[in-house]
Amino acid sequence: MKRFSLLAGLLVVGALSLWATRGRTQQNVAQMEKVRDNLYVLTGGGGNTAVFITQTGVVVVDTKVRGWGNAILDKIKAVTDKPVTTIINTHTHGDHVGSNPEFPATVEVIAHENCKASMEKMPLFQTEEGKRFLPHKTYRDKMSLLSGNDRIDLYYFGRGHTGGDTIVVFPALKVAHTGDLFASKGAPIVDVNNGGSGVEYPQTLRKAVTGIHGVETVIPGHSAVTDWKAFEEYSEFMRDFVAAVEQAYKDGKTPEQAAESLKLPDKYQGYNMGRARANVMVIYNELKR
Repeated sequence: MKRFSLLAGLLVVGALSLWATRGRTQQNVAQMEKVRDNLYVLTGGGGNTAVFITQTGVVVVDTKVRGWGNAILDKIKAVTDKPVTTIINTHTHGDHVGSNPEFPATVEVIAHENCKASMEKMPLFQTEEGKRFLPHKTYRDKMSLLSGNDRIDLYYFGRGHTGGDTIVVFPALKVAHTGDLFASKGAPIVDVNNGGSGVEYPQTLRKAVTGIHGVETVIPGHSAVTDWKAFEEYSEFMRDFVAAVEQAYKDGKTPEQAAESLKLPDKYQGYNMGRARANVMVIYNELKR
């Protein structure tokens, strides 16, 4: 059991490190894709970055790994001369907040209150310079920024990938950025050290599905732009995945046996299950408590 628990932890740390390393080695291959007339997604260097051009300035959602600030700013300058006024961080991981300190000091940083608490523990934000790029504004359940066609809605539905995951919605464009609460089609990273929960993950996703209305297009945390149906299906996947693990726990199976015998509906055949074993251990540890 101890060996399996250690493996689960190493898989989580390794996955996060891999994303960060990939970002640092691909600084020159970032691509900007137009999602709507004034909304873009910038890939490479970690998590997907959204760039939203408003009447008064540019709002950036997630800043990738360290060293990507100038790369993001260069892409923005190619489509607008407006300044970056706001950064929204969807969660605390370094491949989403790493380049915060590389933006102008005048930028306002916004995140969920739990995300800020986790970011404060990161070495990047413990220097005097780094502290300036911690969230200046936080929220608990929902927050709206700007107005009219520029309005942005921030939602928190509970624990999942971390304990402070924000879903960012651009209502006028019918688009949502889900951060790593929905990173890609596959077993997720559940960062228990930053408040994540495998057991609560499906409930959080279901609350998002029922609580957000009018969205048609989704920017996941680490994969190609998709649609709302994909997000709904991911919610169902996590429901079925966690239910299967919970049943294995009730049946007295070991984590190893649960992972090996895991069977899910055929519609999830294309899902990446590389992190399934780590997820099983996280869920078992929660159930034991």
